[in-house]
Amino acid sequence: MTSPVYGRLDGDMRLVEAHPELEELHIRAGGAPGGVLAVPQIASVARLARRLGIVVSRGVIAADGDADLELWVRAEPRGEGIELAIAGWSERPAADAFPATLVEREHDFIRASADWLWETDEALKLTALSPGVIPARESMLGQPLTKLVALQENEDGILPILEAIALQRRFDDQEGELRDGGGKVRLSAVPIFDGAGRFAGFRGAAVAATPPPPALVAVENNSASDAFGRRLDTALRGPLDRIIASAEHIRAQSEGPLRRDYANYASDIAAAGRHLLALVDDLVDLQAIERPDFAPVIERLDLADTARQAAALLGVRAADRKVHIDRPGSDESLLAQGDSRRALQVLVNIVGNAVRHSPEGGSIWIRCERQGAYAAVTVADQGRGIDKADQERIFEKFERLQPADGAGTGLGLYIARRLARAMGGDLTVESAPGQGARFTLSLPAI
Repeated sequence: MTSPVYGRLDGDMRLVEAHPELEELHIRAGGAPGGVLAVPQIASVARLARRLGIVVSRGVIAADGDADLELWVRAEPRGEGIELAIAGWSERPAADAFPATLVEREHDFIRASADWLWETDEALKLTALSPGVIPARESMLGQPLTKLVALQENEDGILPILEAIALQRRFDDQEGELRDGGGKVRLSAVPIFDGAGRFAGFRGAAVAATPPPPALVAVENNSASDAFGRRLDTALRGPLDRIIASAEHIRAQSEGPLRRDYANYASDIAAAGRHLLALVDDLVDLQAIERPDFAPVIERLDLADTARQAAALLGVRAADRKVHIDRPGSDESLLAQGDSRRALQVLVNIVGNAVRHSPEGGSIWIRCERQGAYAAVTVADQGRGIDKADQERIFEKFERLQPADGAGTGLGLYIARRLARAMGGDLTVESAPGQGARFTLSLPAI
């Protein structure tokens, strides 16, 4: 079918007008003439358009008897109702469904009851976020999901999202709290897979669990006169956010099907934009940690659990390189004092470097131990190693031993060591050429 099929829903989601093809699909799905739209995938797009008050256009897979229908649904709010335009109508056997198709089906259901929607890439950096979630929504694109939501363990001491990353599957009931004081939320999501079947991120929904708390949210010291940070946000972050958002909008084919090479170009643009945003983040962190009044939050933390989180966040990247990460066991604990968010930042940096420099098929070991008055996490890899003469140089600003590889900004290890020392600990390295490297984060033990 080449011509779009049209329909109209009233304020109660009843299908009050429809072309015969849509009316018949609605009836086959168990609906009644003039009743509530019975095709859940189309209904979810309509509900989303009504909730956000904007036109929503996306592809869905709808079951139709023993077959699946590939549809392109456009839903536009009109007064109290919704105008529908549906194209595609390509039929295929249900048994041929690709895993990504199943993901779309699942997401149709979880987003129908959402208060807002979000999407990340494989590194859990936000690529899409519903308007109105926070005032500075655009500034969050390209940032880690954990910068928006402080994730909380369930009653079994597990973060559902980390299990889902490891198993590349759907998760539900991930509790969290918006970091701007916006209250508690419950996250659900389905994995996204690229054309080769590789994990590419999460597409999720959020439901408000409680109203915003009246108490103030504690934040790190930030000078109001931080002109450098403001100039970065104004001159770089805003334009980059728009570039990434526009590229992701094109890649998602929100306005209709697109040639595959164009979608790939858009994906490359978004990836380059996120790389530049990472540089902006590093520069902002650099400016922050070098302020005389910089002071991370000191709290009780479990370094073994933080190490497990870092390993889980980098599990997909490691799997792509066929690198095995041997992480601390789930029953292992190592209590320390420090800033949990900053400690995770340090470990993600050194585990990420280990993944980057490990040979394909290699292994990384993460070990936790008490060293006198300190709790220590050591990350060891099988990379090419670091010459003794370079072992202090790698902690200097903008130092990269292999600048030709195009990876990193030359700030990661400098920032990581400064953070470790600001928390009362240190970050050190032991290595020799051809024998890999061992980075150790140490913090005051409890």
